[in-house]
Amino acid sequence: MMLGVIRRRVASGGSSASVFGQSFQASRPVVSTSRVSSIAEKEVLLQPRGFGQVRNFGHLVVPGCPVSLRPMREVVASIQREATMQMLSRPFSSDNGDLVDAVVPFMGESITDGTLASFLKSPGDRVEVDEPIAQIETDKVTIDVTSPEAGVIQKFVAKEGDTVEPGTKIAIISKSAEGVAPVAPSEKASEKAVSQPSSPSEKVEEKQKPKVETAPDTARPKAPSTPPPKRSATEPQLPPKERERRVPMTRLRKRVATRLKDSQNTFALLTTFNEVDMTNLMKLRSDYKDAFVEKHGVKLGLMSGFVKAAVSGLQNQPIINAVIDGDDIIYRDYVDISIAVGTPKGLVVPVIRNAEKMNFAEIEKEINTLAKKANDGSISIDEMAGGSFTISNGGVYGSLLSTPIINPPQSAILGMHSIVSRPMVVGGNVVPRPMMYIALTYDHRLIDGREAVFFLRRIKDVVEDPRRLLLDI
Repeated sequence: MMLGVIRRRVASGGSSASVFGQSFQASRPVVSTSRVSSIAEKEVLLQPRGFGQVRNFGHLVVPGCPVSLRPMREVVASIQREATMQMLSRPFSSDNGDLVDAVVPFMGESITDGTLASFLKSPGDRVEVDEPIAQIETDKVTIDVTSPEAGVIQKFVAKEGDTVEPGTKIAIISKSAEGVAPVAPSEKASEKAVSQPSSPSEKVEEKQKPKVETAPDTARPKAPSTPPPKRSATEPQLPPKERERRVPMTRLRKRVATRLKDSQNTFALLTTFNEVDMTNLMKLRSDYKDAFVEKHGVKLGLMSGFVKAAVSGLQNQPIINAVIDGDDIIYRDYVDISIAVGTPKGLVVPVIRNAEKMNFAEIEKEINTLAKKANDGSISIDEMAGGSFTISNGGVYGSLLSTPIINPPQSAILGMHSIVSRPMVVGGNVVPRPMMYIALTYDHRLIDGREAVFFLRRIKDVVEDPRRLLLDI
């Protein structure tokens, strides 16, 4: 009926705002201004469903407030957007009075699910706010599930190995520790009773049971036993299955395996080598290491020198920093250096952003920060995304020579190796020198051998004489 009145008044020339305001006030004659204001706010959420036919001209009218000129559906849309933003900004938890649900947090735009790797706590343990209680393993990084409130873990509702999505409930936490019953003494006594030997009366009954003796079967002759088949000399003797263990691959290991195999299948991989005399760079490090630590608070390593040399080489040979995209070549006017870091859980590649704008101290600090996060599992997805060129230092493990594999979607990777003292000819004399082999694996579809060799020569020149960086020669 009210809908018909509104239609007739609008048809007679009245404005939709005044008509709806009068109808609203007429239907609420004895309500105070504050009460009407609160009710009107509630009515906004009900209007699209209850007044679906008039939503195009309905307006929000609150007594004592100026008339809003926005249509009702715009108000509803704005409220829904604010509610959505609030939901995304708050932690993923579901509160139900004393009980709080611990759920899987948002894991990143490119990650839709993960594997519940392990629980860090047990039912009955007390946890504080934001204390990790479980770990979710994804394709790229391990994410902690934290407790939204302080309390006691009542129970787990998920199992290790389950595939979970953001918002999945994995545990229930009691704020007041009610309903979390410790193991009762009767249960412990029953468990002990099960493990105790049988009583003496049971033993007497067992003794009273007559033993049934079976007469030897002398009528049947024993069949001659067939000897086991002899193995041929060429047949391999495999170890028994009992000495093997089958363990499922982690998500990170599967992801690394897939990407490396895709790299081999997609790129035309070719590797070129050179060797570097580390004498001057090591002397520079030895002469200024104390002053460097005193001023910058970080040790001067060799990686910063190679990063600066790689930046110089990429600026001299921009094709090394480019990538193929379909039928086009994308040239990058920035240098983001990825540093391969081996962790107990697998290989991760954090990125040093805008390395061309950083000095030695900034590079060393960034490397130390990213390496620490990678080893303790706190590195984020954003810190590993992107990268235009990768440096892999296998020398820390003692590798003398290797052919690294490109990290897609990049086009080249530099491999560093161990420093070994070898006899070298210097000024016509044979002297021992600390030498390192360096390798550049590149996509031969995009990069020719000429550019690859020039790039490695630039690395060699800068590392052997760091003064070139100051003079830009």
